[in-house]
Amino acid sequence: MKPRVGRYLIVIALALAAQPDRAWSQGIMIDRRPNHPIARSYEIRDVTVDAKVRDQVAEVQVSQTFHNPGSTVLESEYYFPLPEEGAIQNFVLMVDGKELPGRLLPKDEARRIYEEIVRTKRDPALLEYMGRGLFRTSVFPIPPGADRKVTMRYTQLCKRDRDLVEFAYPFNTQKFTAKPIQRLTLSLQIQSRDAIKSLYSPTSDTTIRRDGDHDARVLLEQRDVVPKNDFRLVYSLAEGALGATVMSYKPSGSEDGYFLMLASPQVKPTDVKPVPKTVIFVLDRSGSMAGKKIEQARKALQFVLNNLRDDDLFNIVVYDDRVETFQPELQRYTSKTRAEADRFVDNIREGGATNIDAALKSALGMIHDDSRPSYVLFLTDGLPTAGETGEMAIAEGARKANREHARIFAFGVGYDVNSRLLDRLSGGNSGTSEYVKPDDDIESHVSRFYAKMTSPVLTDIRIELTDTDVNRTYPRDLPDLFEGGQLVWVGRYRQAGRSTIRLSGRAGGERRSFEFPAELASTDRGTAFDFVERVWAMRRVGHIIDEIDLRGQNKELIDELVSLSTKYGIMTPYTSFLADESIPLHGGMANTVRAGERLHELEITDGATGVIQRGAKRFYQEAARPSSASGDSFSLPSSAPRAGTPALSTESSTISGRFGGMSLGAGSSGSRRDSNGLQRTRAQGANEPGLFNAEAKEADGRPSVRQVGAKTFYYKNQHWIDSTVKPEDDAKATVIEQFSDAFFRLAESQKTELNQYLTFDEPVTVELDGQIYRFELAKP
Repeated sequence: MKPRVGRYLIVIALALAAQPDRAWSQGIMIDRRPNHPIARSYEIRDVTVDAKVRDQVAEVQVSQTFHNPGSTVLESEYYFPLPEEGAIQNFVLMVDGKELPGRLLPKDEARRIYEEIVRTKRDPALLEYMGRGLFRTSVFPIPPGADRKVTMRYTQLCKRDRDLVEFAYPFNTQKFTAKPIQRLTLSLQIQSRDAIKSLYSPTSDTTIRRDGDHDARVLLEQRDVVPKNDFRLVYSLAEGALGATVMSYKPSGSEDGYFLMLASPQVKPTDVKPVPKTVIFVLDRSGSMAGKKIEQARKALQFVLNNLRDDDLFNIVVYDDRVETFQPELQRYTSKTRAEADRFVDNIREGGATNIDAALKSALGMIHDDSRPSYVLFLTDGLPTAGETGEMAIAEGARKANREHARIFAFGVGYDVNSRLLDRLSGGNSGTSEYVKPDDDIESHVSRFYAKMTSPVLTDIRIELTDTDVNRTYPRDLPDLFEGGQLVWVGRYRQAGRSTIRLSGRAGGERRSFEFPAELASTDRGTAFDFVERVWAMRRVGHIIDEIDLRGQNKELIDELVSLSTKYGIMTPYTSFLADESIPLHGGMANTVRAGERLHELEITDGATGVIQRGAKRFYQEAARPSSASGDSFSLPSSAPRAGTPALSTESSTISGRFGGMSLGAGSSGSRRDSNGLQRTRAQGANEPGLFNAEAKEADGRPSVRQVGAKTFYYKNQHWIDSTVKPEDDAKATVIEQFSDAFFRLAESQKTELNQYLTFDEPVTVELDGQIYRFELAKP
């Protein structure tokens, strides 16, 4: 019997829905009592961060409430590791409103203090901060059961590299707390004399508000969170109608580098005005749409009508086994046609079968002008049951009918849809698919999606990077750029050095071109943007799964899927076996066979399993950062699955995933075995379906997969191993005992970013600057 990937999908997503998100804060409380770990004796009730950046100068205030849950007085010092880049000045720390004396220590003196604490406590956790400066306070007590409010204020000069400014916080220090932080709020206000274009955080999914080209507000709110990463935000500065910038990373001279390009228009475009567009709404009115669904669909249609512009063309197509249109031809949007369309929408009634093929051909046949962008919003809640019903025939029919290159955006409502058909229709016509859970509001999905595309600024986009060869770029079909939007384009490059971004597209009936300077990193540029490699890997994984889904398996793609999953810890439903301690990490053909067996589950196109697989695939295809914050969850049906569909877990009623723009919930820890005896390991702290970006745990609670910095580690054969280390190299590794003189000499000699790999409290094998080390626990 082949493995039940469908069941795995449910289990891993259920796990993700229950775990608190990762979070960020700053400052470490060091418990001075002997024989106590560095800092796990206190709790943090709340953290509030307020920061203002004016032309690179940041003024920061952080308030934290610490709680002593113990029965004895907690004698603590407060340590704040300084950011690696950027000068810190005017540092003030107050405890319950009273200023507490402290010292700003330079890197060399801070290094001695870090090492002294690690040696005394026999806890390696602080090693990752060796190489950073430090602010250290005098001792203050926290009585049992009491709270202390600690407030910091300081000024920092933000790092600038060409057109990019970076704002960073050492927030992951709060991972030392005994329990999750109950409430965290971060508010960042940015003001600049130069126009702000793109804003991007590689660490978190923030809310960004723009009121003009010279200011921005970034907001992050979390509850019950455990820190894992520092917080980072980069923003680009550029004048003009459009801005584009590149972040890049080249791990070695022998392999291609990785780049991530951001492109954004003005907040209120003046030079480039919104382009008139064509919008056709194709609505399923078959009998299964009865009740709330048809009511919500009407409201979604009303939202689209309310947000059309005067020069737009539009029409409405409704279908069951027959097709009916609002008007035989496209209509120019006016108050008159709007009123007539409202009456048509009010009179839509459900009933009959589902003729998807005829409806799409009718809609696409109305479009005769390719000088303006055309968008078809196609909504269905069922399988094709009338007219042409073959998946390939419907997709090919739509492709041939789409002579003017309209973009098709498909909305699948509930689980009774052929999700692979929707992916074929949207992906084959430069659009995307979005899936709406059975009890979710159709209007909210459609309106949220359409609100982003009301004002196209640049369409039919093409991008070129000069003086280098680029390959494997994603997305393959570049989307249109809308007012308030941002394009994220990733790929690989061959030659490092200076380059030029040439970006062109249609605006207002003419083709316009823009050029921006860029620098593609060489190997000596450090690891500041090493996250770009992992973003590329996630999108490549999504592309591979899509290729296999739509075109069938081949060994080369499966080999690459297993290789990428192994290196980056991307535990897709088809490669989750890598987290099993008993499965060899570099298992060659055996692992390819395992993945191939599980990939047969892509043959399931409808039901919860079919929809969940396509939602997970889309998440990887659209990844904009190495991890995402939590968001909506996806409810599972409580009824029995259809014949031929793997049984669904009934442990919980929610599943998390990126279904049509919905962010992913975080995960819980644990594992189970499926009907084939295969262990399904869940993610702890992961924020995407099956991506172990933090930790995965075996049945005994032991983590099985961890991501630390740019590396992925697996627990195999009673120790942790770097995913890039082969078994033969592991056997020849240089062995160093933890906390020995040799251990600290190595820590002192390494680059600052490499010391984070020395913080394991269990045996670990890791590659550092080309040398393989195995760190064994200190003898008692």
